[in-house]
Amino acid sequence: MKRYRHGLVLGKFYPPHAGHHHLVRTARDRCDRLTVLVCAASVESIPLDARMAWMSEVHPDVRVVGAIDDIPVDITDPAVWDAHMAVFRAAVPGRVDAVFTSEAYGDELARRFRADSICVDPGRTVFPVSGTAVRHDPVGCWDFLEPPVRAALTRRVVVLGAESTGTTTLADALAAHYRARGGVWSRTAAVPEYGREFSGRKLAALRAERPGAEWSDVRFDGDDFPLIARRQTELENAAARIGSPVLICDTDAFATTVWHERYLGGQHEEVARIAAAGRGDLWLLTDHEGVPFEDDGLRDGEHLRPWMTARFAEELTRTGRRFITVTGPHEQRLATAVAAVDELLADGWHFADPLPTRGGDAPVPEFR
Repeated sequence: MKRYRHGLVLGKFYPPHAGHHHLVRTARDRCDRLTVLVCAASVESIPLDARMAWMSEVHPDVRVVGAIDDIPVDITDPAVWDAHMAVFRAAVPGRVDAVFTSEAYGDELARRFRADSICVDPGRTVFPVSGTAVRHDPVGCWDFLEPPVRAALTRRVVVLGAESTGTTTLADALAAHYRARGGVWSRTAAVPEYGREFSGRKLAALRAERPGAEWSDVRFDGDDFPLIARRQTELENAAARIGSPVLICDTDAFATTVWHERYLGGQHEEVARIAAAGRGDLWLLTDHEGVPFEDDGLRDGEHLRPWMTARFAEELTRTGRRFITVTGPHEQRLATAVAAVDELLADGWHFADPLPTRGGDAPVPEFR
């Protein structure tokens, strides 16, 4: 089998999936070095930088470059071909010895690069998936996606509330409900509240110095809450990479902004920045009404629960987050939460259409 010095794979990767990765790995095995050119149109809803980052993570041994290509798509028009080639050549100016595609236009693309044309699995028999299919039905294509793409597409549901209002109970029950659906849903996770783990360690450290110390003796400082927010976000992102299309989070960095206010007063600039950079699709606020306060050794704010519930609601509203308040006994709260999450999932994933194609398939691999 002929080996090449420099190979090229060119595609939209909108988003990348197993078929794309099979093409890249096949090409890498036959080339001393391989360039992957990610071409995105301005109308598309996944940024070019994100696609490049995903491809670089999955294929660290190849060179990934990107280009914005807003030229109308018509592979029957030589002038359009010339315009596209100008974009491709600007991104990949060196000699290309082989072009790897799974498309009928691969021969013409290779001819214009003065390279050999290598066709890889044109019938999509190895991985029966396409970019169009992923955009239409991410859940049905979930197992064809790599961890960074799953993390980007996962619907994140955050359960938050004042002390002893059933956030952990609801988060665990909600995750169990979706795991019971089986299939890809069986991987649904509930991300635990890192602040609670942190608080437990803080109390243990104090008791090592002062045996008999109580939670009311613990003091937080300005560095604690940014650490909690960062670690909570890290745990959430790690879980999203390996889980199902929905992730349940027992609090998040946004909730940490209110907890900072509760313990130290006011806003913390770094915590607010972490919260603003975070992701979430739905927040479930657990009401304190009708929920007995249970002092488990890390709580002392029963009198603050009405204030905290109100502050969460105010900040959720102010920041434009999608949320509902869950009330009543546990069974009612769970039913309300499931209905809200199902509604979120029914909304689907909205991808902008790529540029329309005339004259056949688009001149960049789309794996339709």
